[in-house]
Amino acid sequence: MTSIGLAVIGAGYWGPNLVRNAMATPQLRLEWLCDLDEDRAKAVLGRYTTVRPTSSVEQVLADPAVEAVAIATPARTHFDLVRAALDAGKHVLVEKPLTPTHAEGAKLVALAEERGRVLMLDHTFCYTPVVRKIRDLVVSGELGDVQFVDSVRINLGLVQPDVDVLWDLAPHDLSILDFVLPEGVTPVAVAAHSSDPIGAGKPCLAYLTLWLSSGAIAHVHVNWLSPTKIRTTVIGGSRRTIVWDDVNPAQRLAVYDRGVDLSAVGEDERRAALISYRTGDVVVPALPEREALRGVMSEFAASIIEGRAPLTDGRAGLRVLALLEAAGRSIQNDGRRIDLGGSAQ
Repeated sequence: MTSIGLAVIGAGYWGPNLVRNAMATPQLRLEWLCDLDEDRAKAVLGRYTTVRPTSSVEQVLADPAVEAVAIATPARTHFDLVRAALDAGKHVLVEKPLTPTHAEGAKLVALAEERGRVLMLDHTFCYTPVVRKIRDLVVSGELGDVQFVDSVRINLGLVQPDVDVLWDLAPHDLSILDFVLPEGVTPVAVAAHSSDPIGAGKPCLAYLTLWLSSGAIAHVHVNWLSPTKIRTTVIGGSRRTIVWDDVNPAQRLAVYDRGVDLSAVGEDERRAALISYRTGDVVVPALPEREALRGVMSEFAASIIEGRAPLTDGRAGLRVLALLEAAGRSIQNDGRRIDLGGSAQ
């Protein structure tokens, strides 16, 4: 099997990780590393390499040996770069978020479908062993019906120059939610509140609530100002509950056979409800320690070779953008609930 010629565009924070994992993926053949600062690209590649550095995107896209590109640049540049790559006939892997607006993202998804090219989002967490396991537990029905989701992603982090905390951190949680929810269960409404207590000129902490089509509620808390790093997600089901603690390598995932059972007694409108509490075992699944980005690169290559949509395709990116834009409208309207209609689909 011949390998797929790949170029990485962007040699900043995330680009070197893409380079390293592309070079470790047998189905990919890294041809170029492109950055506005060519010296930075050279420094990432090192002295002994056949990969060529360049500052010219046009040079990369004109190379017939390049069949695909991976873009790791600021979100404000994504629309023009992805569009140029698709117009040049390249498959595209792009960092989250897809674009700064849903309208721009929709144009790129339509263009990729028109060109018959793969457009994939680097929703990295969806390729971690723990999130893949969570998805299996939810989809298999082992948790029962999803009743609630509670996610916290807080840390003392850098205030980003071009996005607020919601656009910086919440795409992780929203892409995970999109990935693990059972088929047919989707967000139908959003409400969000935010605050800027340090006067940064943009929200530095935010609380996001999503109403799901099943009647369940999901809640996301993101924060740049916490002195303690907390990354936990709790997914409560009618049969079992998952607790994911991403900063605890000894027990990243625990499945609790504990919960509340509701039994109906009586007849007609006179029926009463009896609540009982179930206390069972706690299971800690054995999970491999594997770099998620390796899975991203393998899925990108496989989707190109097999001519299929990747697990986190452009439409997954659009669904995340729809939620982020709705959250922004809610914040502008004092936290009012925003119904999504068909925009999140």
